[in-house]
Amino acid sequence: MFKIKNILITGGAGYIGSHIVEKLVEKKNVIILDNLITGYKKLINKKAKFIYGDIRDRKKISKIIKNHKIETIIHLAAFLNVKESENNKKKYYKNNIQGTLNLVHACKNSTVKNIIFSSSCSVYGNVKGAVNEKKKLNPQNYYAFTKLKAEEIIKRFSNKYKYQYGILRYFNVAGASSSGKIGEIETSHGHLIKNIAIQASKKKPIISIYGNDYNTKDGTCIRDYIHVLDLVDIHIKTLKYVNTKSKSLILNCGYGKGYSVLDIIKIFKKTTKNLIINYKTRRIGDVDMVYADVTKIKSILKWKPKYNNIKKIIKSSIKWESTL
Repeated sequence: MFKIKNILITGGAGYIGSHIVEKLVEKKNVIILDNLITGYKKLINKKAKFIYGDIRDRKKISKIIKNHKIETIIHLAAFLNVKESENNKKKYYKNNIQGTLNLVHACKNSTVKNIIFSSSCSVYGNVKGAVNEKKKLNPQNYYAFTKLKAEEIIKRFSNKYKYQYGILRYFNVAGASSSGKIGEIETSHGHLIKNIAIQASKKKPIISIYGNDYNTKDGTCIRDYIHVLDLVDIHIKTLKYVNTKSKSLILNCGYGKGYSVLDIIKIFKKTTKNLIINYKTRRIGDVDMVYADVTKIKSILKWKPKYNNIKKIIKSSIKWESTL
């Protein structure tokens, strides 16, 4: 795969982290750091070393890096709920911004060569048409602001602490592992496809749509959905690139196609009887539209998605939900 041996994954017991661990653990020494607030024991890979801890604890991170001779950090640990971030800014500042600063400072005079960071498309704010990585960043909610600040921290210290970085701006992640062993458990993030999967097994499924007066084709938000397994592939290709080329990069992680909330619900409706749609008021911080321009990722990483079929993404999420 590539020469790096020792990898620390913060948030490795979470939805995306557990999928990355599953892919890397066969050939690498993987250390998971997770406080299990939004991570789950069920998702911890038995072949990895699990350490219960928090990115707000700089001493602990420094000790892990030193003791395990960590060469790469894949930094996923963060609070993700947009609405909660508006109501509890202090919590999000301490974890997402201060936690990232702790992690970066722990790399000083260490064996760390690379940091791969899970950022978010929310740093762009509202966009018209596909957005590329050069667009001026314009976060519209506090969660997005914390992701932007974390990006800036990682970039600012890269020369000083001698590491390369890969900043990956995730679009909407969905789907589950083909092994059937891991998928999204956490419900507090308010993810549409997760909510659909939960409702799929109910006799009277109800899907809430938050706002139908957005400036879009049908009044509902438009998003770019990427299968979690394609996102895992991007992480591995990015890590290989920054490690072998000794170059840092920032990439959009999506498919370059936008679906409205109603588009997704219509697909679900075809396989579901008695579906009730419940319209509610807009959520604070939700933007009208954001979907990726994927020109850069395809040209630099030669990346080709394998799971870019929205029906299959929804199906794999529903299948996973039935195991819980």
